[in-house]
Amino acid sequence: MKWGGYREAVEGFLTHEGSVSRARILRRAMTPPEARLWVHIRRRARDGLRFRRQHPAGVYMLDFYCAEAMLAVEVDGESHEGRGEHDARRTRWLATQGIAVIRVSAEQVRVDLGDVLDFIADRARDRIRG
Repeated sequence: MKWGGYREAVEGFLTHEGSVSRARILRRAMTPPEARLWVHIRRRARDGLRFRRQHPAGVYMLDFYCAEAMLAVEVDGESHEGRGEHDARRTRWLATQGIAVIRVSAEQVRVDLGDVLDFIADRARDRIRG
């Protein structure tokens, strides 16, 4: 493989065809807890933590992703009920890619947003420090 093809091969491995356009659609259709977390997690970029929302990874879509920390944040709400096996399979695959997953409930975002943000920031910084 030519060096120029390396980037395309890696990008193809981490993204699935059509996932970028699907991500754009999902960004416009965030749940209220996801939207609330996004407003506040974006502000953390000033602290050096940059997150993306609805980020494609393989065939999966991550609610939030910090590339530097290789950390995914998933907000579990009503749409996640009965999806335990799917979520477990996804978490295992992400781990093979070196991506850690934090799961928070929509209720935690509604009730304890400050604690959720602190937990996410602490975990991201721990992963960045190694």
